[in-house]
Amino acid sequence: MTAAARLLRLELRNNVMLWLLPLAALLFWFVTYRPGMAYPPMWNLRATAMQTSSLAVFVPLVVGAAAWSGSREGRHGVKELVVGSARPRWARQLGAWAATTCWAIVAYLGCVGVLYAVTAGEGAWGGPLWWPAVVGTASLPAFSALGFAAGALRPSRFTPPVLAIGAFLALEISANFIQGYGSPWQISPLVANPWSLGADEGIATFYRYLPDLAIAQILFLAGLTAALLGVLGLPAAAGGRWLRRSATALTVAGVLGAGTGIALAGTGHLDQHGMIAIPILHNGAYDRPVPHTAVCSQTPIPVCVHPAYRRYLPAVVDGLAPVLTEVAGLPGAPARVDQVAAAYEQRSGNDAGIGRAGAAVTGTPPVFNVLLPTQLAHQLSAEELAGEIRGGMARDLVQSLTGGGRGADDAQAAVTEALAHTSTLPPGSPVAEAAQRFAALPAATRHAWLMAHLPALRAGQLTLADLP
Repeated sequence: MTAAARLLRLELRNNVMLWLLPLAALLFWFVTYRPGMAYPPMWNLRATAMQTSSLAVFVPLVVGAAAWSGSREGRHGVKELVVGSARPRWARQLGAWAATTCWAIVAYLGCVGVLYAVTAGEGAWGGPLWWPAVVGTASLPAFSALGFAAGALRPSRFTPPVLAIGAFLALEISANFIQGYGSPWQISPLVANPWSLGADEGIATFYRYLPDLAIAQILFLAGLTAALLGVLGLPAAAGGRWLRRSATALTVAGVLGAGTGIALAGTGHLDQHGMIAIPILHNGAYDRPVPHTAVCSQTPIPVCVHPAYRRYLPAVVDGLAPVLTEVAGLPGAPARVDQVAAAYEQRSGNDAGIGRAGAAVTGTPPVFNVLLPTQLAHQLSAEELAGEIRGGMARDLVQSLTGGGRGADDAQAAVTEALAHTSTLPPGSPVAEAAQRFAALPAATRHAWLMAHLPALRAGQLTLADLP
């Protein structure tokens, strides 16, 4: 062990990956950090996006550096000169591979640590998502072993650049083969959550991040690493018989491990919380919601959102404020507006249905349950979010009170239009004119009329002539 430590220390001091660390940091800042900071300070968005984009930075660098180290003896023509060294060839190769991998992991963890520290400093709710970082870290030994094995078997000055570009392209192109939520191609370490959903705010907030796919990916990457390192020990020049037998066993175990990971990924499906669930790896404890204390507004009807969505509360209140003022105190009006989790439904191919979990109105006194537009895999500014809420959520709230949804009569449609402050009715129609007439009344007059007639309106017992 002492000799192995000295060999590793020597390789660390002379490894080419050491000189690539500044380039790795620069590329990480440009490819991962800057786009990640454009997302809201939410762990689910920044951590999953980091896993995908950071590998685009580190894979070509690590593969190229490892291939350069692996081809060293062949490029310099010293294979015969080192045959008589005290350490077997396989041991020397493992030392050089380990040095490249160590520097890559140090650089990766340093970059990820900065991203996570900044996210925590911006007040992101909850704790960091560690699984994306673990998968990214586990990818580095595998890609380093791939580059090193290729460099050792085909030593040439052209092997490192060709292999680096090829590994990058293969990794990125592999994502195009993901078809459906049970695709074995999800084993790619680029995949942190359902690939077709992209950066989705609806996952890993109300419920914990599901580690099923990450565990399968780590098993695959560990098996791939073992298999590639084992291949280096198979040639007769690698060492003695006992060493080659160990390398054979390591290769077989690695192939079995990698194959098991791929098979597990192929059994995945989209669960109701938006993550890839693998039945044999799934833990039912992850199906329970994460406890949290909602953040509420001081409006006539409180609007409450998950603390991770605190930054959206002013926009939500801005979109709902006119409606909340209109309906506060009316018979059947909600006592509170609550944000709820999104529910996901697996469909054919890469399609997924995303909707509100549960009914729109629940409890006594009634609570109006809403799904923010940003939970539907949308990235919106504060102004866009407020606009979406005025045209959708606010109208839904009024419809739940007046009965003015699908199949509403003329009176219900007119009152809904007036209270929601929208203009979706045909101009000049009797219903539109009645809505304009009702909206022009003083707020106190509208409120008094609704207090007296809202139950009859909801029951469909009024006509346009009954509206003031």
